[in-house]
Amino acid sequence: MPEKNILLNSAAKAGLVLGAVSILSMLLTWLLGKIGGDGTGALIAVSVADTLVWAAKFAGCILLMRFFMRRFSADEPEAGNSRVFRFGMLTALLSALVYSAFYMAYLMFIEPESIDMALDVIRQNPMMDSNSIAAAEQIAPMLPTYAFFMNLVYCFVYGTILSAILSRNIPPRNPFAGEDFNRQ
Repeated sequence: MPEKNILLNSAAKAGLVLGAVSILSMLLTWLLGKIGGDGTGALIAVSVADTLVWAAKFAGCILLMRFFMRRFSADEPEAGNSRVFRFGMLTALLSALVYSAFYMAYLMFIEPESIDMALDVIRQNPMMDSNSIAAAEQIAPMLPTYAFFMNLVYCFVYGTILSAILSRNIPPRNPFAGEDFNRQ
């Protein structure tokens, strides 16, 4: 039982940090959108800044996941590749929960007008008939909940794939040493 507690405790801390990085990235993007002016030059600058923030978050999350997986492996020397993978997968799940919950709160309380703006775009689309518009208006109140689950699934799957890739060489393997198949 203590091994599971160590795994869960370490993954919870790492997931909280990864979720916080994603939340800070989203808030920074939101602030850049609020600060940006109405001119074309300002829109381009904000777009470039958003792209840079996204790229920094993408690379930062990969490096942070790698760092936490390596640290877990160093703290648990008996942990093999599969245990490090489970740690990464649990970290991904907890990070996805933190980020998705914040994103749902963001859509409900911080930026609820974003749903109204999306509905306005749908209403102004000449290709949409009245039935499609009515269906979109019925779904609109549930969009934060749908966004929560879609974000949760996307972030968890992404984190699981990343964990599978990173855990292959954590802990580092020595190709000249005999394989120990008992390590889990």
